Amino acid sequence: MTMGGMADRANAAEAGPPMFDELRFGAEVSIAGGDKRESGLLPTASLYLNPFDSAPAPTNWREMMVPRLYLGVTGGSGERAVNQAFTGLAWTAPVTERFFLEAGFGGTLHDGDLQEDGTAGAKLGCHVLFREYIAAGYAIDRHWRLVGAINHASHANLCDGPNDGLTHASLTLGYKF
Repeated sequence: MTMGGMADRANAAEAGPPMFDELRFGAEVSIAGGDKRESGLLPTASLYLNPFDSAPAPTNWREMMVPRLYLGVTGGSGERAVNQAFTGLAWTAPVTERFFLEAGFGGTLHDGDLQEDGTAGAKLGCHVLFREYIAAGYAIDRHWRLVGAINHASHANLCDGPNDGLTHASLTLGYKF
């Protein structure tokens, strides 16, 4: 590879936003009622990618219209906790320079109970569920963000069996690359 080729790649990399946009980590708790509630704290981590946008500095409108791809996991520490791997698209709406709102839609794969078996915990009907979330966040500085969210996963009555769903509230700390 020539020096000119390396310089061209470096300039191209600086021209657009990075593919790896943000890493978030934190915890969730179940906010379901009664015996459907998952017990314990649910550690969570997600990676946000920016594969659809090639503009170096998106405007507020552009940021709202171009989604980011996210991939994540949530693991359980309690006996009724459900482990999940999830993915989807997220849209961010800047409200002020530091405050933003976000919404996401996708799917999750989980290891929870599928059928009523007389035990406590959510009964989910099938292993693949729809997953959506809404969030509010605050940019602490150029890189660090604090994000509170509510997410829900269910099969929307598209598969046989119960559809108790999973509903969580989370608080995460994000690092924006």
